[in-house]
Amino acid sequence: MLQPIPSMLFLLPLVGLLLPATFPTSSNMAAAFSAFSTTSSSSKIARILRQQRPSSTRHSSTTLANNKGSSLDPVTYLRTEWVSAALVANQTPRVADKVLQLGVGDGRIVNFVPRTVREIITSSAESKDGPEGGGLTVSAERQLKQMADRRQTGTSIKYSNQPADNLKDTPSSSVDVVVSLQAAQRMSDNGLDWKQSIQEAARVLKPGGRFLFVESSTVNGESYLDYLIGLSENGGVEIKGGLEGLEATENEGSEGDIDEAAEDDIVTSKRSPLFDEVGYDQVDMVLQPHIAGVAIKASDADLTVEQKAQKRAQEESDRMAELSFDVFERGLKKRKRKKKKAGADEDGEEKK
Repeated sequence: MLQPIPSMLFLLPLVGLLLPATFPTSSNMAAAFSAFSTTSSSSKIARILRQQRPSSTRHSSTTLANNKGSSLDPVTYLRTEWVSAALVANQTPRVADKVLQLGVGDGRIVNFVPRTVREIITSSAESKDGPEGGGLTVSAERQLKQMADRRQTGTSIKYSNQPADNLKDTPSSSVDVVVSLQAAQRMSDNGLDWKQSIQEAARVLKPGGRFLFVESSTVNGESYLDYLIGLSENGGVEIKGGLEGLEATENEGSEGDIDEAAEDDIVTSKRSPLFDEVGYDQVDMVLQPHIAGVAIKASDADLTVEQKAQKRAQEESDRMAELSFDVFERGLKKRKRKKKKAGADEDGEEKK
């Protein structure tokens, strides 16, 4: 006898066909993933997809995944899209004017950013040997324009073909927020340096600017988070359970031999941290591990060693001057009190 199939599980084989044609907004992504999570566990969903989805559908989903930069199953794709939308919408300050995205592949950033953002700057993660010569794809430009026309917020889009690991068209300290959404693996696949893209993000950010990321936990076997924390002065802070608590974590290096180039990189990062702190959380309910978080650019990241030394000396001088002024004020008040008390004593003696 045939067993009844739950309604949402029956629709799961269609996911691979539907996703390439539509790019969900934050609201319908949340609803879609909620239906997934309440129906079955991630492992059961994956098993049903493998068993029921026809070969043509699997191929279609794989094509979508490759366009996104890595092989993402539908469950992971929907969840990371929902997290990306929430992260960008909630962690982009309302005073932010400019947002730059690393490795633009579609037009979703237009829907993710708050309506107060005035300009979105693009960059490419495409291969230099591709048909666009390393620039934005025609599809990405078209989707950006369509999303902007549809949303009608007045946000302008600066179309730039600058590589994500060499933001040559963007001046230093000129951007409020940099966003990286599943771009690191695509950069690596297309011959770009995803590590350099993080450093470029720090360069173009204003002091105190935010780097928002939703990326695969590892890129070609290397930890994305470990590298990012290595560029931070205070290490990483894991946000457990979303907002339930904070726990400081130490950035411990792996034991073993380290070549001289790696040692130089470590020394450089310790001498000149690019970020004050990194807050992160593991993306839950996914089949492929992902990490999401925020990194704040250090206020003195753009200063040279000499400028930092001068700044520290000036801060110490200002501190000592303020301390001396406080001591002088306290002494002045004390003298006034003594004088007032002495005057009161003299008046008392005269009355006697």
